Amino acid sequence: MKILKEPAIQDLGERYVAFVSYKGNYIGNTALFAELFGKLCGWGFQNQVMGPDTVMIAAYYDDMNVTPPDELTLDVCMSIPDHVQGQGEITTKNLPGGKYAVMGLELDGPEEYAAAWEKIVEFVASQDLDIDISRASYEIYLNNPEEHPQKHHIVDICMAVR
Repeated sequence: MKILKEPAIQDLGERYVAFVSYKGNYIGNTALFAELFGKLCGWGFQNQVMGPDTVMIAAYYDDMNVTPPDELTLDVCMSIPDHVQGQGEITTKNLPGGKYAVMGLELDGPEEYAAAWEKIVEFVASQDLDIDISRASYEIYLNNPEEHPQKHHIVDICMAVR
C-alpha cells in the first residue's frame, strides 16, 4: 500500500449516481464486486451514460464492528448526468456530500482495502473527530485495476465525519 494523498478533511459535494444495491456479506468477495460493477457498467454502456468524467464509487452504510456481516449494505455506483433515470435493478439517487476524511492510495490488490480503511479510521481518531454513520462512506475508484500494469487499485477512501 502506497499513500498518494495524505489524509485530510475535505468537503465533498453530493453526486447524482446510478447504482446497484447489495445486502449481505461482501467482505473480501471480489467476485461479487466484479458482478455488481459488471451489471452497472453494462447498463451504463447500453444507455450511453459513461464517459471520461464518469466516477465509479462503492458506498458503505454500516459499521462493520456493529452490523452483522449478513446485514451489511453496499451500493456500487457511477456518476451520471442529472437527467438520466435508472431501470430495473439500476436505480438513481443523490449521494450526500459533506465533511469527509479523504486519503488517496495505491493498493497492490483487493486484499489491502481493509488495511486502507484502518488507516483512515486511525486518522479520524487522531483528529478527535467522530465517524458520521448517518451518511455513507466511499471508495472512489480512480483507475481500472485490469488496465494497470501491476493490477494496482488507485482509490480515494472517503470516511464521513462530523
